[in-house]
Amino acid sequence: MNVRNLPAPMKRVVHLGTRSYGRLTAPGRMTPSFLICGGQRCGTTSMYRALAAHPVVLKAVLHKGVHYFDTSYDRGLDWYRAHFPLNRSADKVSERYGVTAQTFESSPYYMYHPQAAARIARDLPQARLVVLVRDPVERAYSQHHHEVARGFEPERDFGGALALEAARLHRQEERLAEDPSYYSFAHQHHAYRARGEYARYLNVMAQHVGRDRIHVVESERFFSEPEDVYDEVCNFLGLPTYLERPPFERHNARPRQSDMDAGLRRELTNHYLPHDEALARWLGRMPVWRST
Repeated sequence: MNVRNLPAPMKRVVHLGTRSYGRLTAPGRMTPSFLICGGQRCGTTSMYRALAAHPVVLKAVLHKGVHYFDTSYDRGLDWYRAHFPLNRSADKVSERYGVTAQTFESSPYYMYHPQAAARIARDLPQARLVVLVRDPVERAYSQHHHEVARGFEPERDFGGALALEAARLHRQEERLAEDPSYYSFAHQHHAYRARGEYARYLNVMAQHVGRDRIHVVESERFFSEPEDVYDEVCNFLGLPTYLERPPFERHNARPRQSDMDAGLRRELTNHYLPHDEALARWLGRMPVWRST
C-alpha cells in the first residue's frame, strides 16, 4: 500500500495504527546511527532521498522527518523508536550485503532548536550528524517563499518579513532553551536571516556531540558534484561506496516568483560575511558561494 496516495483522513488512521504497533515493538526496533540535521532549504530532501536509496540503509517508517529532538521530545524514546524498522529487517540486510545496516531520519529544525543537540547526545551517543549549508542569502529567500506557499507566512514581501524578524524572535531562543515544553512558531518558521548564520549553530552542536561526529556539506557542491559528495558522506557514515549509486535528483525546489531587490541582496551578503568566515573554519576554506 502506498500511503502517499491515500486521502488525508485515511493517512492519519494508518499513521496512528503504525505508531501504536511501533510503540509495542519499540525494544525490537533500530535506532538511528545518523541524522540529517539541517539546514532548512539547503537540499536536505535530496540528500535524504540519496541516502535512503543506499542498499544497506533503512529509512524511517512513513516520515522523512520525525521531529523528536525538537518539537516532540515529550513523547518519549519508545515513541521515537516506533518510527524505525525492526531489527530483524536490519539483520536480513546485513546478511545479504555483509555490512551492518543503518537507519536514519532528516529533521532540519534539529540544527536550530536550542535543546536538540543535547538531546541527541543523550539519546543517540554514537550517532553522526550530516548538515547541509547553502548560500545564506539564497537560503533565506527560498525559505520565505516556502513559508508563504505553505500558508505559514502572511507577509508576502521578503524585505517586510526580514524587518519583522527581530520582533518576532525576541527572547524566543532563550525561552526554548529554558523551558523544555515551550514551542515557538516564529522560531521554527520565521527566522530567515538567523538560519544562515551556520557556524554558530554548528559550534553549539559540536559542544554536545563532538566536532568529529559532524559532517558539513555545501549544497552547491552536492548538486554540481553529486557522486563525489555522496561518496564523501558515505565514507563519513561508514557506508560502503562500492555498491550501486542512486539516481541524484533535486527535490522540494520552488521556482522563484521574482528577483530579490539588489540593495537587500547586498545588505544580506555583507551581513553574512563574518558568518561565512566562521564557517570556513569548518570547511577548511571559504564557502563556494564566496568564490563565485
